[in-house]
Amino acid sequence: MADAACDDAVEQLAALLDQVEAPLKKTFENMHQGYPTETLVRFLKAREWHVNKAQKMLVDSLNWRIQNEIDTVLEKPIIPVDLYRSIRDTQLVGLSGYSKEGIPVFAVGVGLSTYDKASVNYYVQSHIQINEYRDRYILPTVTKKYGRPITTCIKVLDMTGLKLSALNQMKILTAISTVDDLNYPEKTDTYYIVNAPYIFSACWKVVKPLLQERTRKKVHVLRGCGKDELLKIMDYSSLPHFCRREGSGASKHSSNDPDDCFSLDHPFHKELYNFIQEQALNLEVNKQGSLHVKIPEQDPEDAKIVEVIEAEFHKLGVENESANGVDKD
Repeated sequence: MADAACDDAVEQLAALLDQVEAPLKKTFENMHQGYPTETLVRFLKAREWHVNKAQKMLVDSLNWRIQNEIDTVLEKPIIPVDLYRSIRDTQLVGLSGYSKEGIPVFAVGVGLSTYDKASVNYYVQSHIQINEYRDRYILPTVTKKYGRPITTCIKVLDMTGLKLSALNQMKILTAISTVDDLNYPEKTDTYYIVNAPYIFSACWKVVKPLLQERTRKKVHVLRGCGKDELLKIMDYSSLPHFCRREGSGASKHSSNDPDDCFSLDHPFHKELYNFIQEQALNLEVNKQGSLHVKIPEQDPEDAKIVEVIEAEFHKLGVENESANGVDKD
């Protein structure tokens, strides 16, 4: 799309947004953090630069933020701390560092996350808190440091331990990805897939053709733990722990390892948890219980992709059962 046409689309969307009510404008400020144009561009990209579709998506997202009190989600700690620790041990995600250009690097343990120690609501709440902390504090901090807008991140997805039983987690994974797709679009520059077993390769083969070209270009499947490739864009200190050594057990999760960015003992999670506790203390918020966030309705194209993944998992399961001596997982 030509630059002039892009600029025109941004202007049109900005004009439409000017017409919304004050509460929506207020939550939009929390969303854009001083960079409204970059935010409008993200929603336009997500809707292939169709202004009306992007406007609907953005207004729906702003309404979702208001209805689910997202602006105050960083004032609602998950307590007691033991519950939060068990969430961190089963929803493996963390900030491992920054690229050489200052872009935050988030690590995700896709294969070893079990999501089995708390309700779906808690996992969704924790995920949104990480998103909001990233957008409202981490990205503005690096933007200030580098003197230019940094509004996106890099994700390194570790597929170690991915099994057919992951099908049981499809509901929660779909809920989280739907929240991201509809309310935090185009926040990830690149997805690096590492430690990919056969099951991932089989699924990727059938899913890849269904993805939009824009999304396909973002996904890079790296050989082994991806260390050599990732060191081209980040220093060793920013490499996720599971990329630092090849071989079996390369990404075994240990909540006691200080380099394990999934652990509550890692500086990022300590900082985030303490920040939320302080916000709650300042407001004297002591309400326990999870936040019930309404999961938006999934995009039909995304629903189709989930169906294809489920079908491929079932197919692989049947093949496994028919092969002698092969574990169902």
